[in-house]
Amino acid sequence: MNECIFCRIINKEIPAQIIYEDDNVIAFHDLHPKAKTHYLVIPKKHIASMLEVNDTDTQLLGDLCVKVNDIAQDHHLEGYQMHINVGAKGGQEVFHLHIHLLSNA
Repeated sequence: MNECIFCRIINKEIPAQIIYEDDNVIAFHDLHPKAKTHYLVIPKKHIASMLEVNDTDTQLLGDLCVKVNDIAQDHHLEGYQMHINVGAKGGQEVFHLHIHLLSNA
């Protein structure tokens, strides 16, 4: 996945303003924020889109949702949105599954 920009961020080949990282998840500031707070929370496992998830990804998807909430609480967000674009026709631009964590708080 050398051409995947998010894989390159995970592998520290290109810089990002990382706010959280563990063995399975990484989160960083979106370069083109759509809200006062706009982070991307992604799995380190390359999954191109929600269109590709299956039963083996259940735990990882749960972990992503928990991490989004943990990050929101750590950054004292009183409310937030989680947004996932799915597929090109769903507005997805980078084909590595990612959750947008957005807040104007």
